[in-house]
Amino acid sequence: MPMLTLLARLFKAINSDASPGQVAFAFALAMIVGFTPFWSFLNLFVLLIVLLVRINISAFLFGAVIFSMVGYLIDPLSASLGETILTNPELRETWTELYQNEWARVSAFNNTIAMGGFVIALILLLPVTIISRLLILQYRHRLLAYVNRLKIVQVLKASKFWALYTTFAG
Repeated sequence: MPMLTLLARLFKAINSDASPGQVAFAFALAMIVGFTPFWSFLNLFVLLIVLLVRINISAFLFGAVIFSMVGYLIDPLSASLGETILTNPELRETWTELYQNEWARVSAFNNTIAMGGFVIALILLLPVTIISRLLILQYRHRLLAYVNRLKIVQVLKASKFWALYTTFAG
């Protein structure tokens, strides 16, 4: 999906009467996908949740792109945290038992970046959901009318972007 179309759908979701919680939770789930290696069992599980729970898919896809870039930047932190967790002597027996299980091994929990990114995403899941929801509500309540009066927005309304936006908003 072209980025312009994705951005148009995101603005449609933020500007519409869609529940801010649905859009915010989509961003939070996208964070898990962005902070962990893309081809993982965990991301397949998150995708299953996205398809089963009522959230905004456009916000999820846009968030996945953004959080993947952030995830790339925090990979050293994720690897360090993952290594600390995986080499903790008190957890060694747990990790050994999990590695003996074929299903647990598929999850790639023994990858330091996967473990660290997952832990960071879990820690930030609730704050990202709450902050995203608050930002969407504040945007709708305080900024939407102001933003529509800006010259740049009026220029955008005359562009291809606005045509895409109105196509998806209708």
